[in-house]
Amino acid sequence: MNRYYYRIAVLISIISLSAINAGAQNSIVDSAAYYNQVRTYVNPVLPGDHPDPTLLKVGDDFYHCGSSFHFTPYLPVYHSKDLVHWQAISRIVYPVAAGMVSDKPSAGIWQGAITYFYGSYWIYFSANGQWFCKASSPEGPWSAPVQVKTNPVTGPLGYDNSIFVDDDGKPYMLIKNGQKTNRIQAIGKDGQLTDTVINLDWINAGLQYSWAEGPVMCKRNGYYFYFPAGDVSGGQYVLRASALTADSTKWERLGNFFKPITDARTGFRSPNHIAAPVQLADGSWWTIGQSYERHGSDDWSGMGRQTSLYPVIWEGNRPWGMAPVSTPVEKPDLPQSGILWRSVHADYFNNDSLQIWWHFLNRKAANQYSLSAKKGWLRLTPDSNRTHVLQKETDHYYTAVTRVDVNAGDSSNKAGLYLTNGNQTVYIRLYSGYDKGKKIIFQLDTAYRSIVNDFGNTVWLKLERKEHNLTAWCSRDGNTWVQVGAPISSVKLDKVQPGYNSWVGTSVGLFAEGRAADFDLFVCKDGFSSLCAAGYSNYYGVQTIQQGSEKVVTANTATGGWFMVSGVELGKNDKPANQIQLMVTAATACKLEIWLDDLTTGQLIATIPVTATGASSNWKAFSKKIRKVTGRHDVFVKYPAGAARSAYIKTIRFK
Repeated sequence: MNRYYYRIAVLISIISLSAINAGAQNSIVDSAAYYNQVRTYVNPVLPGDHPDPTLLKVGDDFYHCGSSFHFTPYLPVYHSKDLVHWQAISRIVYPVAAGMVSDKPSAGIWQGAITYFYGSYWIYFSANGQWFCKASSPEGPWSAPVQVKTNPVTGPLGYDNSIFVDDDGKPYMLIKNGQKTNRIQAIGKDGQLTDTVINLDWINAGLQYSWAEGPVMCKRNGYYFYFPAGDVSGGQYVLRASALTADSTKWERLGNFFKPITDARTGFRSPNHIAAPVQLADGSWWTIGQSYERHGSDDWSGMGRQTSLYPVIWEGNRPWGMAPVSTPVEKPDLPQSGILWRSVHADYFNNDSLQIWWHFLNRKAANQYSLSAKKGWLRLTPDSNRTHVLQKETDHYYTAVTRVDVNAGDSSNKAGLYLTNGNQTVYIRLYSGYDKGKKIIFQLDTAYRSIVNDFGNTVWLKLERKEHNLTAWCSRDGNTWVQVGAPISSVKLDKVQPGYNSWVGTSVGLFAEGRAADFDLFVCKDGFSSLCAAGYSNYYGVQTIQQGSEKVVTANTATGGWFMVSGVELGKNDKPANQIQLMVTAATACKLEIWLDDLTTGQLIATIPVTATGASSNWKAFSKKIRKVTGRHDVFVKYPAGAARSAYIKTIRFK
């Protein structure tokens, strides 16, 4: 085991013990770095629905694509510099060029294998056949789809294929059709299949790998490593050979790819559909893979297959994926380059075109919006059905806000915030509507809350998620809020769905029914509402503790710690953040630091002195004025040394 993987193993074992022994982390080599810098990450690195991931390394850049199903525009491409922070940079197939795509739940586009060969970037995907698009840059523009030809010898090309490029630059398609077909065939410079088929149908002849689907391949020390997945429920396997051959006697079955799980708290217990592992300059290897999220009986499968980052450990010429853990893992030795943690984006609809992070659940909806009908607003114009614009939900805690203008004259008129599963059979709506008069209505199936709308046609709506509890609010001015009835449980939406939710996860955004509606903005992580500290996306040296009905955060080591809340929206220039407030209970005095975007390359915006508050139930607001801050940021809260289990933080709020 080399030094890098030794550090990972030591780090994970120490963090696992830290909940029992608050001083355990002090034995980490160069321990101060972990408390004063962001040297670790917590999975998933691509939260929310990111199924069937593929990974491409070109120079110092990494690109990801995967199945998009009926989310259109199809096939978003993500870019990263460090394998941890990702941002969307392009979409491959737009509705105008998607005549071959079945526009319905469980269909759409599968696979999305991104690759680079013969001096170009290529995306291969399946949609009633196998297709490819080509570009000189991952940012596009991408060519129109071209269908991949097949023949009786090759057979049907199926779906969830991938591309392997050998050391000599020659590309191959790993073909997967049905349960017992696993084949390899070279690709020519025109993107079409060439040469003869390498038939590996023997791999799953006995269905020993369930479907043996989503195969990927890498090469190391002269060996070819072939990685088939089991099925949607999990399983990832690996075979090895010294030559690309159909001869089964030349291949060795190495068994499971991932190490056995020992962390009982990890929520991603069945990773599979990994991308082909890649090697970094320091010699380390990494891969990404999908998994549904479930913590015992606490089921988050409705969010879809989320993508996590795993170190690949080599024992001789045998690869192992690190077992999933719930604790921090040392991140790759790569620069971040300013990309924020992946989360839902805010939008003020001031651009001439829709931002790349939005999607629709059918092609018709992609033609039912306008950014020019009312300047600075988004107009949704439904026909007789509902229309929408959505993003993939990424968090268990957030506060979504919009300002909507709609004249709800009868019960068919509705417009507001929308949270839905893939086939829109389970959905939550907070909207301006009509029910024996104009009302603000909050609804999930028979759970129905409403208040009289005396605000007028233009109203602010706010939907607060605290794990599975949703609370609705409305306002005339966006400052003074009125609660819309009692909270509603979202368990029905969040848990595993029939038919695996049409293979996709939950989306959040805006909708309109019955008549046109205008939206001034959409914010998901509203920094001017209370942000739950327990909703952090990354951390080190802290833990979440249940206090009554609330979850709070505290440092659990003598050396300090930090946590990060991702993608917080702090407004525009006309309404910047000027103050930050923490709700804290503390046994002893300490100073808490607030950073934006990173603990070293980011900005320290406040140091907040905290005094002892007495009893643990005695919560007090500690505030500090800050220089004007706007825009979207990852917000870090840093504990000093000596604050272990002293200061407990419940919420963060900007003003």
